[in-house]
Amino acid sequence: MHFGFGFKSSTLLIFFVHGIIFTVLLLYKGFRNERKSSFWLAGFIFLCTMYITPFMLGYAGWYGIDGQREVLFFVPFQQLFLLPPILYFYVKSSLNPSFKFQKKDWLHFIPAIVYGVYSLIVWITDTIILDEFYFYADGRDKDFTLWYQVAGFIMLLGYLIASLQRYRQYKKNTYETVSFADAILHVWIQRFLVAFIGLLIIRALFFIINPEWDNFGRKYWYYLAFSILFYYIALSGYVHSIKINLQFLPKLDANFSADFLAEAHQKETTTTSEEEEFTEADVEMQQQLTRIMESERLYTNPSLTLFDVASTLNTHPKKVSNIINKGFKMNFNDFVNAYRVEEVIKKVNSDENNIKTLLGIALDSGFNSKSTFNRAFKKQTQQTPKEYFSSKT
Repeated sequence: MHFGFGFKSSTLLIFFVHGIIFTVLLLYKGFRNERKSSFWLAGFIFLCTMYITPFMLGYAGWYGIDGQREVLFFVPFQQLFLLPPILYFYVKSSLNPSFKFQKKDWLHFIPAIVYGVYSLIVWITDTIILDEFYFYADGRDKDFTLWYQVAGFIMLLGYLIASLQRYRQYKKNTYETVSFADAILHVWIQRFLVAFIGLLIIRALFFIINPEWDNFGRKYWYYLAFSILFYYIALSGYVHSIKINLQFLPKLDANFSADFLAEAHQKETTTTSEEEEFTEADVEMQQQLTRIMESERLYTNPSLTLFDVASTLNTHPKKVSNIINKGFKMNFNDFVNAYRVEEVIKKVNSDENNIKTLLGIALDSGFNSKSTFNRAFKKQTQQTPKEYFSSKT
């Protein structure tokens, strides 16, 4: 088959090839590690690869060649209604490893199914029933019709915003429930969601400012930027799938990810009168919490959760969370890390660092990594460990 190797077609071809490679790699990782998020990411990367395909092949001259032009016409490469929910479920499955796809989730895919049926009708009508162009009498690819592009744009933007909101709620709940939040935050997900939204906004602005930008030949720089972004998502997602098997991964209660975070979300949206007032009983529990943290040194457990503390106090996790939020004016993660930082300072002042490294002391105090220790230390003291201890000598 003909392929014109120009600057535009060749650069997009590079991203196309890498997209296929990452799709295969992520599918392999998904089967090997039984990680659902890898399958969703593989689907997303594949759809992104298909999204740039008409432009890669168009710049290579396919729209001007009989036979090859029909491939671009009848294959719905740009799945604008399928790509957004795939992205959304990737985010959901990444933030909640116990996520299970349910029957009601199929509702998200109704627009994509309808468009798939429409594409099938167009193909059957023009190639089998009439054996001539009826739907394609105007010679324009249906994937680029204004209504479809606008609807897909709005749908993708909506799902991106929904995914970003879910991530921010997850981040908030994580800080409220575990003492190792940095290890499971997936910060890169927020970065690419924001970048994706920015890219869509730029596309909209260019279209408003310069309507001619909608012409096929003028879209190259947008599709190049899109290719770079989905390549970043593919690379980051693949690297993350490897790192998550190597880094500190605490063993959690089986219901933690799904049930407890949902409960934490409900806690954030429904405020009771008990939570609004800080009673004498709350003050007593606050003092009891301080005693057990100091006497039993719970903070030295690097996988400490709100469940563990609540179990020790023989009370409900929401009650403990409320005590920490209202009484100590901080979230659970910062509350525990404050004890860990104080423990590190005590051990260094007692000259224990003559025997152990600072990192060794930090790990013994409950931190799970050097980066987490450095961030928590600076947050508590407004200085890096090096700056703090240098000022004390």
